[in-house]
Amino acid sequence: MPESPQDTNQHAMTTILDSLDALVYVADMDTHELLFLNEYGRSKWGMPAGRRCWEVLQKNQQGPCAFCTNHHLRDAGGNSSGVHVWEFQNTVTGRWFQCRDQAIRWVDGRLVRLEIATDITDRKQTEQALEEARIKAQQLADTDVLTHMNNRRAFFKLGEQLLLQAHRFGQPACLIMFDLDFFKQINDNHGHAAGDAVLVQIAQLCTSNIRDADIAARLGGEEFAILLPQTDYPQALNLATRLHNAIANNPTAFNGQQLPCTASFGVTCTDHWVQAGNSMPVLDELLNAADQRLFSVKRNGRNGIA
Repeated sequence: MPESPQDTNQHAMTTILDSLDALVYVADMDTHELLFLNEYGRSKWGMPAGRRCWEVLQKNQQGPCAFCTNHHLRDAGGNSSGVHVWEFQNTVTGRWFQCRDQAIRWVDGRLVRLEIATDITDRKQTEQALEEARIKAQQLADTDVLTHMNNRRAFFKLGEQLLLQAHRFGQPACLIMFDLDFFKQINDNHGHAAGDAVLVQIAQLCTSNIRDADIAARLGGEEFAILLPQTDYPQALNLATRLHNAIANNPTAFNGQQLPCTASFGVTCTDHWVQAGNSMPVLDELLNAADQRLFSVKRNGRNGIA
């Protein structure tokens, strides 16, 4: 018996949908029963067998998916609200899909969910690789290669943000600058590799003595800086003293030798400006003030704190 035109059309449509290199499925909007799954879907998730969409297409689901988009597909009157496009990583295959969801009328008149999902895993992997490369490049641009501390560029970027926040909330912030005394003699007497070893150890001593919220950097050469949020001058002076002692009491081991080192420190705080009736200083002003204090220590023989 020949097929009716309706059967012929239905067969043709099924053939078309089964030939697509994309997932196509239809599910009841209320019961979630999977009414149609094309060949692409059947080959990856198996036969529907009267199961609900979340039982077939996802794993470890005890009920409708929390990420189900059905609520996006109907308007306040219960009618189709148009196409909703989103991206999702399938919990069974681990593949990424771009999904185009829409509420349509099924052959029996009920409103059903139609989803066409195209595999975009290659694109997502490329995007993720590019993002990882961007983050790595950003980290390299902001990181001192030798010590793995923030570099001068990162210190200014982060420090200016920190000072803006301190100004906004009326909180103090302090800056410690220090550089190593007679560092050139270490390079001249023991070689640049020895000097590098000293710088690495100083960076480690510095980062191990500060808080996560503090911003520490190697500004260049043997010069370092630490910006301390929510810190008053006595607290900053206390940290500078700890670092001063740690540097003096922990010579760097290099090629069987102990390389002693001391440092000169300058400490300043935003409170100094505020108490004097001035506006909140910018980072350059703090650095200049700390640098002047540091220079006064050097004029007086180095190896101290001002």
